[in-house]
Amino acid sequence: MILERDAIVPLKRVEIIIDDEDFDEIQKICRSLDIRGYTYLREVGGFGSRGKRQSEEIFLHEKNILIIIACTEDQAEKLVKTISGRMKEIGGICLISDCDWVKGPTISY
Repeated sequence: MILERDAIVPLKRVEIIIDDEDFDEIQKICRSLDIRGYTYLREVGGFGSRGKRQSEEIFLHEKNILIIIACTEDQAEKLVKTISGRMKEIGGICLISDCDWVKGPTISY
């Protein structure tokens, strides 16, 4: 697909899946790096190093959260440097990919 260059901004998409209880820490890190916008989805399920996690499990006390962040490459690099050591302790997954932000009325990254 060919898009007009003045209609898009190339960014990095960072997806983080962690325990819901660690979300506040990620929010603080985002604020400290001036990452102003993100989307999060609570109670996501999946299978990984900690086994199967089903969002509909009534008795599962550990819930996962998916955080989706669109930010500049510089912000993504700083974010990864900041959280990589912590994620070794708390677990989870962090994925980074290229994305294009379609310009809207306000900048949210």
